[in-house]
Amino acid sequence: MKTAIISGGNGGLGRALATGLEAQGWHCVLMDVNTDGLKASDRRTPITVDLTDTAALTRTASDIIATRPSIDMVIYNAGVSQIVPFAETDAQSHRRVFEINYFAAVEMARLFLHPLRASRGTHLAISSVAGFAPLHGRTAYAASKHAMQGFFASLRSEEAAHGVRCLIAAPSFVATNIGNAERRDDGILRPGAAADGIDYMTPEDAASVILRGVAKGQAFIPVGRVARLASWVMRVSPKLYERSMRRNIRAKSDRS
Repeated sequence: MKTAIISGGNGGLGRALATGLEAQGWHCVLMDVNTDGLKASDRRTPITVDLTDTAALTRTASDIIATRPSIDMVIYNAGVSQIVPFAETDAQSHRRVFEINYFAAVEMARLFLHPLRASRGTHLAISSVAGFAPLHGRTAYAASKHAMQGFFASLRSEEAAHGVRCLIAAPSFVATNIGNAERRDDGILRPGAAADGIDYMTPEDAASVILRGVAKGQAFIPVGRVARLASWVMRVSPKLYERSMRRNIRAKSDRS
């Protein structure tokens, strides 16, 4: 039985990805800082861990590698958003977004690098439209996702010689926590909780698109109509994209 490791496994998209993979016969290890509501089964192992605690993450990875017969895919899904103008942020909150969205994913990739080489497996980074395009009011979030996307796109060339794939999925707005924002004073909030999104997808629909892309071996998987359109417009006219993005996001914010 193949094994997939999913960070942010207790979120809407993490659960949906696990359900989709389990239906295909995979065993999923769901890692999250809070695993309340996740039940262990013959195809699912929930593990509570703070991904920003490097020592705890290292111990957890070692236990997983020792327990599972192989590690066949690692899905870097954990993340937070931050919706606040840059002028109102501080360095600490900016670094916090990077610690969760970028550095935790990089450390996971380091820890599972050799097991994935052994299985000729897959790194699957869950990026965002903000990973390849600007997004109003989300400077730290966009920067962290740009960094994540750049890392895995570059890692792809290094790992190809080992038969390992590095795929990147870029969802637009996935409705995982609408109405449950739990927003902090620094603007950091759970992913999928933003009220200013456009053309939301359900986690199940997003997971279906992502897993189809994985099956096809797509290096870059735009997820949803907005992501596909944004990717095309950014290639054709970045200036047009930026104008449209500001108009739509601001208009939605004004109505909220």
